[in-house]
Formats: sequence, structure tokens, C-alpha cells
Amino acid sequence: MAVLILCSMTACCYSFNYSCILADSKVSALSHKNVSFGGRKIGNFKVLPYSYTVTWKKRRKQQLGFYVIKSSCEMVVAKGKYKNSLSSEEVLRVLKSISDPKSAFSYFKSVAEFPNVVHTTETCNHMLEVLRVHGMVGDMRSVFEFMQKQIINRDLNTYLTVFKGLDIRGGLRHAPFGLDRMRNAGFVLNPYSYNGLIHLLLQSGFSREAMEVYRRMVSEGLKPSLKTYSALMVASGKRRDIRTVMDLLEEMETLGLKPNVYTFTICIRVLGRAGKINEAFGILKRMDDLGCGPDVVTYTVLIDALCNAGRLDQAKEIFLKMKASNHKPDRITYITLLDKFSDSGDLDLVKNFWNEMEADGYAPDVVTFTILINAFCQVGNLDEAFDKLEVMRKQEVSPNLHTYNTLICGLLRVNRVDAALELFTNLETLGIKPTAYTYILFINYYGKSGNHGKALETFEKMKARGIVPNVIACNASLYSLAEAGRLGEAKSIFNGLKSSGLSPDSVTYNMMMKCYSKVGQVDEAIKLLSEMLENHCEPDVININSLIDMLFKVGRVDEAWEMFHKMKDMNLAPSVVTFNTLIAGLGKEGQVQKAVELFESMAGHGCPPNTITFNTVLDCLCKNDEVDLALKMLYKMMTRNCSPDVLTYNTIIYGFIKENRVKDAIWVFHQMKKLLYPDYVTLCTLLPGVVKDGQVMDAFKIAQDFVYQDGIQTNRSFWEDLMSGILMEAGIDKAVVFAETLTCNKISKDDSILMPLIRNLCRHKKAILARDLFAKFTKTMGVIPTARAYNLLIGGLLEVHVTEMAWDLFEEMKTLGCSPDIATYNLLLDACGKSGHIDKLFEVYEEMICRGCKPNTITHNIVLSGLVKSNNIEKAMNMYYNLISGDFNPTPCTYGPLIDGLLKLGRLDDAKQLFDEMADYGCKANCAIYNILVNGYGKSGDVDTACELFKRMVKEGIRPDLKSYTILVDCLCLVGRVDDAMHYFEELKLTGLDPDLVSYNLMINGLGRSGRIEEALSLFDEMKNRGIRPDLYTYNSLILNLGTVGMVEQAGKFYEELQLMGLEPNVFTYNALIRGYSVSGNSDHAYAVYKQMMVGGCSPNRGTFAQLPNQS
Repeated sequence: MAVLILCSMTACCYSFNYSCILADSKVSALSHKNVSFGGRKIGNFKVLPYSYTVTWKKRRKQQLGFYVIKSSCEMVVAKGKYKNSLSSEEVLRVLKSISDPKSAFSYFKSVAEFPNVVHTTETCNHMLEVLRVHGMVGDMRSVFEFMQKQIINRDLNTYLTVFKGLDIRGGLRHAPFGLDRMRNAGFVLNPYSYNGLIHLLLQSGFSREAMEVYRRMVSEGLKPSLKTYSALMVASGKRRDIRTVMDLLEEMETLGLKPNVYTFTICIRVLGRAGKINEAFGILKRMDDLGCGPDVVTYTVLIDALCNAGRLDQAKEIFLKMKASNHKPDRITYITLLDKFSDSGDLDLVKNFWNEMEADGYAPDVVTFTILINAFCQVGNLDEAFDKLEVMRKQEVSPNLHTYNTLICGLLRVNRVDAALELFTNLETLGIKPTAYTYILFINYYGKSGNHGKALETFEKMKARGIVPNVIACNASLYSLAEAGRLGEAKSIFNGLKSSGLSPDSVTYNMMMKCYSKVGQVDEAIKLLSEMLENHCEPDVININSLIDMLFKVGRVDEAWEMFHKMKDMNLAPSVVTFNTLIAGLGKEGQVQKAVELFESMAGHGCPPNTITFNTVLDCLCKNDEVDLALKMLYKMMTRNCSPDVLTYNTIIYGFIKENRVKDAIWVFHQMKKLLYPDYVTLCTLLPGVVKDGQVMDAFKIAQDFVYQDGIQTNRSFWEDLMSGILMEAGIDKAVVFAETLTCNKISKDDSILMPLIRNLCRHKKAILARDLFAKFTKTMGVIPTARAYNLLIGGLLEVHVTEMAWDLFEEMKTLGCSPDIATYNLLLDACGKSGHIDKLFEVYEEMICRGCKPNTITHNIVLSGLVKSNNIEKAMNMYYNLISGDFNPTPCTYGPLIDGLLKLGRLDDAKQLFDEMADYGCKANCAIYNILVNGYGKSGDVDTACELFKRMVKEGIRPDLKSYTILVDCLCLVGRVDDAMHYFEELKLTGLDPDLVSYNLMINGLGRSGRIEEALSLFDEMKNRGIRPDLYTYNSLILNLGTVGMVEQAGKFYEELQLMGLEPNVFTYNALIRGYSVSGNSDHAYAVYKQMMVGGCSPNRGTFAQLPNQS
């Protein structure tokens, strides 16, 4: 029993025996022999009357833990020695040693009465925890009140312990709910506690919950501190919640708190970051009006905001104002100016600030030197950047990793990747160890230049070097994978990030959302939003914008709007991008009125429309036949201080052209020229309509003015795009007239305007007309043709089988000095192969090599395919093995014909061996190769192997196509395994593929042949309901199989139906019907059909006579 004894300084004459009181920090019971203590008892403590003393025999003296002896002159005995005070550590040790909660609480209260013994957060928290464990909530309340009265700091553990005691789960985040429970249990928070709790919430990242606690505090009539207001404003500012920041400023003034320079500076920073510069200046003016002058931090924050908003001249003015005031720029001010102005590319101004910085006594350090180097890198002046590196060394300023990273970034910016890699390699010899950020520079570079494989390789190298990827490195890699839609690898990085203990940020989630969107898994992208919230990663407006955009793109409009409305619950303000996405979505849906209403509501949301918004609305209006309203919107755009760009005018021109209002379109075009130069798109939008309207000379004049416009260089691509547009809109005749006008006036001197005309004619099987037009332009108008034009024409002629003319063109181009290229030879080789002219094929092949035109993979594949088609499989195989012994890289198109040829000859083992060889030569089998194999094995009767190959294809991640399923269904039906065929036919529909006429015909025939007529008829109805029109094969199959099972009447109805469908019965139709009547014993009908067949001019075949019954 621990003992509390009240005594005087008088020596005690009583002696008593005792057992160990406190040893090794453990309290034991105190027993007494022949003596009793008067006085009152508190728990296990004995409070002795005044003037009582204690003695002990020296031989029994032990190390005592604590005796507290109080008298008129306060005295403490600790560890056998007298002390005038007791430390909180000693009190905590005693509290921890007392197992009984009531005794501990009594001791806690007794200690609290001593003026020289101070309870701390640790002792109070321990007491709260002891009381919580034993369910003593009332006493917990007393301890909490004591902490408030004595102004003992309530930390995170204080509140968590109280919450646990009141059965509140979920930690500090549930503070708003916890406060209700606390009040119901009698815990009443004072202003100090509220302020502390708000700070704890903010430190834990729970800014929304902190605002809820703040609102409750104010509603209870308590006044938050200036520090609390500042902290809440900083937290809201980080979330770009400007409205809350400004509301807090107003509320604090309403409560009589006077904002200080720090508070005002926070407001300026938040407004500046949001681009609300005028409002930021308003705060600055207000500071002056209130006599709260800005300090150097305020000026620096404002300069930073102005620079970020591109208002560099005003930033310079503020700097000059600083120089003239009592607040001279400090090092941070100069760093800000150097950093921001270096981004603008104004090197002269950067150098001026550098000189001013040195004049003000601030010697350049590694930070400022690195910024200056970055300024040179920004404008591509790498030589001067490296010169500054030498200056640093001379001034004994050691470059750091950031300096070298800046140089690497500069080199990558101008695509000097080899030099960047060399500098990177030399870092360790310079005593600099690269970090994840250094690797990120390369990952970013490779990703944005489309080299996604190299980006991922760099990421793996970083990990191999023992550098743990940070969130930014993972984000950079995910960007590259998202662009390429490589979901599997992206998921691997994403999961690896989480398993390493790092928390993905909003950018990480955005990249993953993009990955899922790329591969069409929108639901998985939406699930990521829920995961973000569960992991306390606050979504930002970019995340929501991405989800809205992808939902619109897949036509899930209602869900896109639901996502938009959720933003309010997330306390996210829609951005201009949000509204632009929604307006674009409404435009695609044709909901013009809603789009305009949403546009008009933007200002009310504090989000004024920008040029992109206006262009989006104009696009919506013009595509929905509201071009007059679009024109009014253009006028409104100008009154709102929003400058139209080329896209604005192009959109209006498109609207007028779409409505065939060519005159209005030309008027808008001339209005545009007063402000802006038209671009390629302008002409490609306007001229097709003008030519269609018959105004060829006007179109020519516009094209001529454009060609001679300053800074314009028209290339082949422009003329081909323009002529393609005119062809589509005005037709071939008017397009030819326009092309002739351009050519005669020497506006276009090459064959670029001729190419679309030839392509169009050849596509419509008018290759001979194309040949005549080609001759006119080249021989009469002086257009010099290129190999591309010849190739188009040769290809077109070969396609319509005007072979001789194609070969004549080939000879002509050689005569005129236009060398045939690889495409020319491949066209001709393919024609030889398909026609079986193998000798001619090799003749052209030899000529090609002699002319120095090196065959490519396509060439060799054509030759191999030609040999197979001409039944020269051995020659083809020999050629293949000769090729792969060199530097030839085979493709699936190499193996397809060879494997198919072997299978058709019944050489299944050789085909399988060749298939297995593919991987050895780095060629991965695709769906087409598996289709060939499945068909070959299936048609040979080995359906089990065909099914195994199909399953192997799926297992290897190759998605079967419609042809894959059709082949398998056909093979299974041929061997009578109709149930298996039906299984794959149903699977085909479940995979999202749509069966076509061929697949339905095969399945209907398979069911019919196996006597399952009702199922066949049901499938026939399903086919028609899907909008697939039956063909003659469908009807022939049904007629044959219905007749076989004796349903001759139904077969006859189908015979009549096919004729009503406009189909002409053939010999197989008649044979099927004759067979049906013969089998059913109706000879007269059988011969009647035969006669009808003869009258209809359809010649019988052997099958016809075989089906006819013997006449009696």
C-alpha cells in the first residue's frame, strides 16, 4: 500500500516495522506491527493527521518508490530522499504501477492538488486510458475537464481515447459525430479544446471534418482563434476552395477578430493560385486601407501569382514598389523572380534580376545558379547553360543533383537524348547519385515521344539499381502505359506502388482511369473513384472530368451527369474543362437547348467560359442546324472579352456550308481575314461547298490567295486533303474542273491534286476512266507523275482485271524515268501469284533485285503465297528455309499460306512443326494463324485437336474473331457434334461478337442434318429478328432437311418464300424439293417440280435424276 503521510518537521519518536513499500517501480502493501495510522483513507493511500511522523530502522531501509509527505512546509520523500517537488515522469511511473483504477484515480486527484506537482498530457492520457478500459466514463469526463481548466494540451491520443470510451469507431475522422456523443456524455469543449481539435484534424488531412468542427464551435457561440482561422484558410487554399477562404475571412471579421498580415497573405496566395488576380489586388488595397501594410512575404506571394497568370509586367511593377518601400526584396523574392521569368524566355530580364540580386548583397548560390541554367535551357541555349556550370565551379559553388537534372531536362527538350544519357552516366563519377526524379526525366521523355517500351525499360532499370520508385516515377511510367493502353503492365506498377507502402495520389488514379478507358473498361475506372475515397485520397476535379468524359464517350450519358452532380458532395467546384465536357456531350446528343442553358449558368458557378467553351457551344449549334444562333454567340463572345480563334471561325463556316449557305460562309471567311489568317482546315471546310455551288473561280481565287499568304507552305498532304474533301462534297466532275483550274494556273505543280481523283475512280471500279484522266493531266497539262500515282493506277487496273493496261503502265513509268518502287513490284508480283503465273512472278522478282530495289518482308510473303497457290509447296518451303537462314524476319503472313498449304495436302505433322517453329524466329501466332490450323485439323476430321487449338488460342490471350467461331462450328457440325457446335455458337454471342449469315447458315444446316428441325427453325427466326437476310443457301438447307424428315409442306412454303424474297431457285433448291417429295412417296409432286425446273431454264444435274422416283 502506497502511503501519503502528513507530518511536521518534528522528529518522530515512534518506530514501526513495515514490509516493502515500493520496489522496482511496483507498489506493495504497507503492513504495520504494533502501530496504527489515524486519519482518513483515500483508496490505497493513507492521509495521516497533522504532526504525525514516520521513522524506520536503518537496517530495514529499502529503496522506496514514492512517499508524499505534506505539512505546513511541503515536503516530499522520494527514493528515501527529501524533495521540494515531484516530476511528471515520476507521477506517470506511479500511475502505471497502480493496477486498481480507483486507486490510480485517487492518486491522480491527490497529485493534482499539489502546487509544485504538474500533470502533463502524458499523465492525463494515461489516466483517461485506464478509466476507458474500466468503463469509467464519468471519471474520464472529470479528467478531460481538468485538462481544459489547467490548460493541459489535448493531443491526438486524448481525443482518440475519449472516442473509444464513448464507443466511437473510425478514429479522428469521425470527430464531428464524436462531438455529439461527447456532449451527450457531459464532455463540454472550451474554445481552447475546439481550436486544438481543429488543428489536429488539419494536421491529419481531414480538412472537411475540421470545417464541420469549426461550424459547430461557432454555432455554440465560441470564438475561434486567429491561428485557427489561418490554418483553416491554408487548408482550404490547398484544395483550391476559394469561396471557403473568403467566407472565413468575412466570418472572422464578423466575430470581431482583426485579420493580420499573415491572414491577408494567405488570401492573396489562394486567389493568386486560382488566377483571380484582380481579387488578390483587392485584398492588397484592403490591407492598405486597414493600415495593415504588406510585408516582404506578401509582395513575394503576389509576384508569384502575377507571374503564374502571365502578367509579368505587373509583377515587375510590384518588384519596383517593393524596392521603393521599407520591405526590400529578400533571397526568396529574387529566387521567385528568376524562376518565373526564366519560364517566359526573357533572358535579358533574368540577367537584370541576377545583377540586382548581387547588388542587394545576395551572393549566387546553387539554387540561383540552377535557375539561371534552367533559363538558358528553356530557350534551347545549351552551350551557355554548360558555361554557367563552369562559372559555378570557379566560384566554388558545387552543382547539385538538381543542377544536373536541369541540364538533362534541357538536353531532352531539344531531343539530344544521347548527350543526356552521357551526362547521366557520368553523374556517379562526379559524386552525384541519381534519384528517382532523374529517371523520371527519361521515362517522361520516352513516354511522350511514343517510345513506351523504352519508358518501361528505364523504369525497370531504376528498380534494378535499388532506387525505390516514388509516386511521381510510377505516375510517369503509368502515363506512358496509359497512352499505349497497356493495362496489364500498368496494373502491375499500380499494385506494386501500393504494396511498397506508398499511397497513390490523384494523378496515379487518373493515369489508371485513362488505362481502363483505353481498353474500354469504364466500370473498372469508376471503381477506382470508390477506392480513392476508401484510401482517403481526395479526388480532384481532373479525376471527375476524366470519368465524365469517358462516360460520355461510351454513351452512358445519365451516369456522366450523376458524376457531375456528385462533385458538390465532394466539395469540388466544376472547372471550365468540366463544363466544356458536358456541353460537348449535350451537343453529341443533340440537346442544344440544354447545352446553351448550361453555358449560360457557368458564370453563376464562378467559372466564366473561355474560348474553348465558346468553340464547343458553336460546334454543338452548327452540328445541330443552329448556325444563326451560333453567329449570335460569336458576337456575344466578342462582348465578353473572349477572343475568337481560327477554330471559332472554321466552326461557323462549317455550319453555313452544312446548310448550303455558301454566300454566308464566304462572308464569315472575309470577316475572319480581317483578324486572323485562315489555316488548312479553313480551306478544307469552305472550298468543298464553294465548288459544289459551282463557284469554281471563287474557290480558285481563295486557294490562290491562301497559297501566297505569308508563312504558308502548302504541301502534298494539304492538296490531297483538300481534293478529297471536294470530291466527297462536290463529286468527281466538279472536282476535276477545279483540279484542272489549279493545274492550268500553276498553283499546284505536282500530282498531289491528281492522286485523290485517281483513288476515287479506282475505288469505284472506274480504273480505265482514271487512266484517261491520268493521261490528260500528265501528257497535256504537264503534271509530272510520281511512283505513288502510277501505283494507284496499276493497283486499280489489276483489281478490275485490266491486266495488260497495268503492265503497259509499268513499262511506261520505266521509260519516262520514274523508277518503280517496292510497292509497284509488290502489286505486280501479287497479280502473278494470284493468276498462277509463277515464271512471270520470278521474272519480275529478278528484275526488281537487278534494279536495286531490295525485296521486303511483304515481297517475300507474296512470292511464298504465290508458290503455295500454284501447288509448289516444296519450292515454297525451300525458299522459306533459305530466307530464315539470312536476315529475314518472318511474320504471321509468312507462315499462314505455308501452314495452310501443308494442311490441305494432309501433312498435319509438318504443319504443326512449322507452327511450333514460329516462336523460335520471334513470330507470335495471331488469330488468323490459329484459324488456319483449326480449319485444317477440323476439315481433316481431327476435331478434338481443332478444339484444343481453339482453347490454346484463348489461353494465350488471343481473342477469337467471328471467323474462328464459324470455322469451329462448321467443323463440329460436319462430324455430327451439333451440341458442341451449339455451345460455341452461343459463346460467340456472349463474347460480344455478332453472328453473320454464314455462321447462322452453318448452324441451321447442322441442326437440320441432325434432325433437330424445330431448333433450326427457331434459329432461322432469330436470324431474321437480328436483321440478317437469309440467302439461297439458307433456304436450300431448310428445304432439304425439312424434306428429309417428311415436312414437305413446310419445305414447299420455304420454296415459295424464297421467290417472294427475290431469290432465284437453283439446281440444289429443286433437287432438295424433289428429294423431299420422293422420300414422302409423292411422285407426282416430285415430277411437277422437275418440270417447273426445266421450264424455268435450270439445267438438271446427276443429283436431280438420282432423286427422281421411278415411274411406274
